[in-house]
Amino acid sequence: MSVVTTGSHLIVPIKPLHLAKTRLRAAGAAPAAHAALVTSVALDTVEAARAARGVAGVVVVTSDARLAGAFAAMGVEVVPDTPSAGLNEALRHADALLRARASVRRVGALQADLPALRPEDLADALDAAGDDRSHCPDRQATGTTLLLAEPGRPLDPRFGIGSSAAHERSGAKTLHGPWDSLRCDVDTTDDLRAASQLGLGPRTRSHLADRPR
Repeated sequence: MSVVTTGSHLIVPIKPLHLAKTRLRAAGAAPAAHAALVTSVALDTVEAARAARGVAGVVVVTSDARLAGAFAAMGVEVVPDTPSAGLNEALRHADALLRARASVRRVGALQADLPALRPEDLADALDAAGDDRSHCPDRQATGTTLLLAEPGRPLDPRFGIGSSAAHERSGAKTLHGPWDSLRCDVDTTDDLRAASQLGLGPRTRSHLADRPR
């Protein structure tokens, strides 16, 4: 008999490395260096999420072989992005797979670009959500860094431009707590500087320290 877990299972979707975070690519940066940065950010994000109270498990959705290997080495489950039809379809695919498991009570989506994420911020946001459909806006209050379904209900992701407002219209309550590390997603070099001020995860910090000036 399967035992239903009490925490949330989070889905972390990641594009193939050659397509991910193109606005974060420094002028003249080699593709390999950019891929290493994206990988470091994603690994730090997932490691912090797994350490958060209230997280029962993390599943990465990607069809990038290098990312899949890196996460498998950490013991993280990887689901191929078989729809290959964008972020929302990738999340719906993984959501359906997870909800088919008797042990899964609740599913959420976490962005993969939170290199300063502190486990306690994520845990506090999960507590504030309770059992409600909820979302946490990014620091610009337009995007979404965390989306949580109600227990037993589909995730129904609405990511894209203006996703915070779209999730609110879908019935997701807005989580307003002071969780700066959960709000600081990294799309640009300015975002990366903001994350650095909060304190980066070890892999991202090491990568930036080793990068030629």
